[in-house]
Amino acid sequence: MGRPLIEVDPTKPISEYREVLQNRWHPDIPAVASVRPGEVFTVECPDWTGGQVRNDDTATDIRDMDLTPNHHLTGPIEVAGAEPGDLLVVAILDIGHHPKQNWGYTGIFCKHNGGGFLTDHFPHAHKAIWEFDGVWARSRHVPGVRIPYLAHPGILGTAPSHELLARWNERERRLIAQNPERVPPLALPPEPRNAILGSLRPGTPEFERVAREGARTIPPRENGGNRDIKNLTRGARAMLPVHVKGAKLTVGDLHYSQGDGEITFCGAIEMPGYITMSVDLIKDGMNKYNLQHAIFQPSFTEPRFTSYVVFEGYSVDEEGRQYYLDPHVAYRRACLEAINYLKSFGYTGEEAYMILGTAPVEGRISAIVDIPNACCTLWLPTEIFDFDIRPTKEGPVRVVTGGRLPTAVREPS
Repeated sequence: MGRPLIEVDPTKPISEYREVLQNRWHPDIPAVASVRPGEVFTVECPDWTGGQVRNDDTATDIRDMDLTPNHHLTGPIEVAGAEPGDLLVVAILDIGHHPKQNWGYTGIFCKHNGGGFLTDHFPHAHKAIWEFDGVWARSRHVPGVRIPYLAHPGILGTAPSHELLARWNERERRLIAQNPERVPPLALPPEPRNAILGSLRPGTPEFERVAREGARTIPPRENGGNRDIKNLTRGARAMLPVHVKGAKLTVGDLHYSQGDGEITFCGAIEMPGYITMSVDLIKDGMNKYNLQHAIFQPSFTEPRFTSYVVFEGYSVDEEGRQYYLDPHVAYRRACLEAINYLKSFGYTGEEAYMILGTAPVEGRISAIVDIPNACCTLWLPTEIFDFDIRPTKEGPVRVVTGGRLPTAVREPS
C-alpha cells in the first residue's frame, strides 16, 4: 500500500481535517506533506463535496448544495527536487473506495445551481445512490443496470505559478464579461467564500490574499486539474507540468466509474477513497517534449466490452440550427439520441442521463473535417444491462419500470 501519507475520515466533519485539504489553485498554499522521487505513498480523499450528499431517497442535498467550497482536494504534496519546467510522473498503483463508506452517488444538478451538459433538457435536481459490490455498483434508484469498477481521480494536478494563475484569472474574467448574467455562468471567478487553503489560517492577511486570488478547481487547465478522464485509472501514468518548486501535487474527486464527459456535471459515481501513487521526475521535460499541458499513458486493466450500440450526433442543434464543425453540439446530439433510445425500454430521461454519466461509455470525435458537420459518437456497452438493448426487428420491450430517482424542484424565488 505504500507509506500512509495523508488520512481523512468521511464520517467526520471536514473541519476536523481541513488542514490537509485545499479547494483553490494557488502557488502560495503551503505543502502539507512531502515525498521523494521513487517513493510509494497512499493518500485518502473526501468526496468532492466534502460529505454534503446523504445516502437517502431525497435530492434536496443536490438541489441546495453550496458549491463554493468544492472541490475538496487532498494536498498539496511537495515532491523533492521538482523544479519549474520539469514533468512530474505520477504512477497510479491502486485506488478504491474509503473503507468507512461502501457507497457512492451521482447527481443531476439543477440549472440554477451547477447545471450540466444537458441542463436545458434536465433543469431539476436528481440523485442516485450506488452500492458497491466488488467490481460492480448497483443503484436502487436506477434499475436494470450494473456499472463496472473503473476508479480514477477526477482531479490530479500541480500548483500554477503566479504568472500562470494571473493568466487564468484574466482570460476567464474576459469570458464572463461576454455574458455576465448567463445561467449557468460561463466561468467561475475567484471566490474567497469557503476557501480551504491547507495550513493557512482563516482571518490572516495571507489567507485572505490567497483566497481572493486563488482559481476555482472546476475546469481543467495547463496544470492538469479537473480532467475527469476515466482511463486515468490503476496502472496509468500521468505526466504533469511543474510550474513551482516542489510541484505541489494535489489529488481528489475520486470516482468509482464514469462515462466520457461526465455529462451530468456530477455524472460519475462519486466517492471518498484512497489512492496509492509513486512519483518521479523528467527534468526539463516540458522543454524536451514541447509540452504545455499534461499527458498520460492509460492502463491495460480497464473493463473490456465486446458489444456496443453506438449513437451519432452532428453539429446541428435540437432546433435545427447549423453550427460549423462544433463537437460540443455534436456530442450533445449523440447523448440525446442515446437517452431517447433508452427511454424506449422504460427508463425516464433522467435515469438514462444518469447511466450515460456513470457507465464507462466511450465518447469520440469521429469526424471533424467534413464541413459543416462535425460527427461525435457515443459508444454504450450493452453488457452492463440486465436485458438486451440491441435493436431488433420486433422493436424494444419496456422491461424497466422507471421513475425511482429522487427529485427536488427549485422553488420560485
